[in-house]
Amino acid sequence: MQPTTRRQVAGLSLLTACVVAGAVLLSPDRVLGELRALAARPLLFGAALFVAYTLRMFLAWPISLFSILLGFLYGPVAIPVGLAGAVLTCLPPYLLARRAGTAGPLGRAGEAGERLFDVTGGLRGVAAARLAPLPTDPVSYGAGLSGVRLAPYVLGTALGEAPWVAVTVTLGASLETLSVEGVSTGLPLVVAAVALATLLVAGPLYRHLRGGGPVGIDGIRNR
Repeated sequence: MQPTTRRQVAGLSLLTACVVAGAVLLSPDRVLGELRALAARPLLFGAALFVAYTLRMFLAWPISLFSILLGFLYGPVAIPVGLAGAVLTCLPPYLLARRAGTAGPLGRAGEAGERLFDVTGGLRGVAAARLAPLPTDPVSYGAGLSGVRLAPYVLGTALGEAPWVAVTVTLGASLETLSVEGVSTGLPLVVAAVALATLLVAGPLYRHLRGGGPVGIDGIRNR
């Protein structure tokens, strides 16, 4: 086994172990309850929330958990904070994937993703993937492995996550008791998000199929 492959397998094994340990030792309601208890101490709450967003990937929790908490505590005015947190929490897996290298099994997966982003463009592709109801972290890893640059990745993530954050923060504001059980964004939003994501990539994909050439990973058409 090549050194790069061994490092990638070791990294994936460690990440899997962290997710399993987090699922056994921690529950979303418990963590949200601890964060809520710090709400009366804004500086401490902000620091704890920052850490929670940064480490969320190791627990494989959805971003909506923290958006619901922010909405419950502060109402819709917390939407910008929730969006900033959504972008922040998507950075660690992206940056880790950027360091994974182009060799080994992850490198081959990155080549497949790069072909897709070559067609759609980095910004458009990331925004569409975030709009679609896809798991957060695989999208982040895929963008990192595919070589999407940081600026298009961050902007695409912000654009794609904005509707989800707005809805879940507003949803949290409507709750009488903080709980993540049974909370759903609803089928209409999912359908609308999928439709918008499809519209974003339909043009580049159509032009590619017609032989118009790829857009380029950062959104500039390749000739």
